[in-house]
Amino acid sequence: MTRQILLALFVAGSFLAGVAIAQTPAAATKVLMKTSQGDITIELYSAKAPITVKNFLSYVKDKFFDGTIFHRVIPNFMIQGGGMTAEIHEKAAKPPIKNEAGNGLKNARGTIAMARTPEVDSATCQFFINLKDNGFLDHKDNSPEGFGYCVFGKVVAGMDVVDAIAKVKTMSKRGNENVPIEPVTIVSVEVLGGK
Repeated sequence: MTRQILLALFVAGSFLAGVAIAQTPAAATKVLMKTSQGDITIELYSAKAPITVKNFLSYVKDKFFDGTIFHRVIPNFMIQGGGMTAEIHEKAAKPPIKNEAGNGLKNARGTIAMARTPEVDSATCQFFINLKDNGFLDHKDNSPEGFGYCVFGKVVAGMDVVDAIAKVKTMSKRGNENVPIEPVTIVSVEVLGGK
């Protein structure tokens, strides 16, 4: 009898352990962005912004960001990069993607979002990291004015580096405002854990 009870407990325990393992969510994808100012680790929200994360990772895989700069730095707002060389030449990007700003994520301090033109579905490779809560960039409605900017991840380490970048001196260069005088280079971006 004791043996049957132990066997039943073992089977039930094994089943529950299997259920717990099956329900454990997959580890979030993280990328390490090495910059000339230090390292930034970003967790990507593929469940909330699958198109955007897939697009961003395709650029990472192609090493597209390597050697680009943070070309737009506005204190108390955001730092933008991902598409310009140190000479302020725009790199050729892939086709634009669908704007997933309606995913419920907010442009809070430390989040990363896609930069775009006034056209809703125009984001390609450029992104920005919010230096403060920028609620005016959040999705409000489906109009061009209210659609917002898609958040697809968050800085989980290196926010001090982001804040240091925000303090660099800027100038106008080749028709662009807020360009760091000394280029802040994205040396490389790689997926952590080899995914």
